[in-house]
Amino acid sequence: MVSPGILLVDKPAGLTSHDVVARTRRAFGTRKVGHAGTLDPMATGLLVIGIEGATRLLTYIVGADKTYLATIRLGQTTGTDDAEGEILTTAAPEAWDAVTDEAVSAGITQLTGEISQVPSAVSAIKVDGRRAYERVRAGEEVVLAARDVVVSRFDLLATRRGDGHLDLDVVVDCSSGTYIRSLARDLGASLGVGGHLTALRRTRVGPFDVSDAVGLDALEGATTLTPGEAAGRILPVLEMSGDEARDLRHGKRLSGQAARLEETIGAAIDPDGLLIGIVEKRGADLKSAMNMPEGDR
Repeated sequence: MVSPGILLVDKPAGLTSHDVVARTRRAFGTRKVGHAGTLDPMATGLLVIGIEGATRLLTYIVGADKTYLATIRLGQTTGTDDAEGEILTTAAPEAWDAVTDEAVSAGITQLTGEISQVPSAVSAIKVDGRRAYERVRAGEEVVLAARDVVVSRFDLLATRRGDGHLDLDVVVDCSSGTYIRSLARDLGASLGVGGHLTALRRTRVGPFDVSDAVGLDALEGATTLTPGEAAGRILPVLEMSGDEARDLRHGKRLSGQAARLEETIGAAIDPDGLLIGIVEKRGADLKSAMNMPEGDR
């Protein structure tokens, strides 16, 4: 029997997130595998994988803040806002006169904090039931609505000037739903030379770090976080007595216990350290928002 758990995988370039899920299914011998947040084929880094009943926890992970290392190339725009797309425009030599170090710094500052961002047209956002990138590949023109995101850190690490372009190595901390390709595009547009993303690596998803992840060649026998361990990293922990654990598993509310939980939801752990499920406040009571399946705790 396959044990439920959360697996941290360091995805290589050239594979889709679904490819990683498929390999994990083969390695663990189960079809019940999912992930918390897609990485493009070009991108590398942390993919959080749920196995068996732990897939229920992915809902609570996918919205976590994330950290990326990226390289932005100024001087060219592409149809996909990254290196996989066709080059559409190349900046004229005279446009570079205004691209000083101070201008780059100011452009980055403008894209830091609470910003409104238009996602790339080749994103996985659904438009009338179909992914935006599917519509673009079918020849449709797709214009997505702007969304509010938070870029809490956008730091320049290094610069490299080449023939007609400027590469910026950056680190970005951001809210879920932020598109780094869009940051590259918008920074280039603000500087008047265009820009796109040439490299992207996700190093953190909430409390999970890529330094703890395994490569695809180490999936067989890889260690996973138990549902209780994983839930305890992403949510406040509430330790339950045996009677409370039984009541929650039977769908009963814990009357008058809401004050035990400072936040809206928390991870309920039984006396054996097993995850009962996720509980939430309902007035003065605590109620199960999600219960782990029997045997998957």
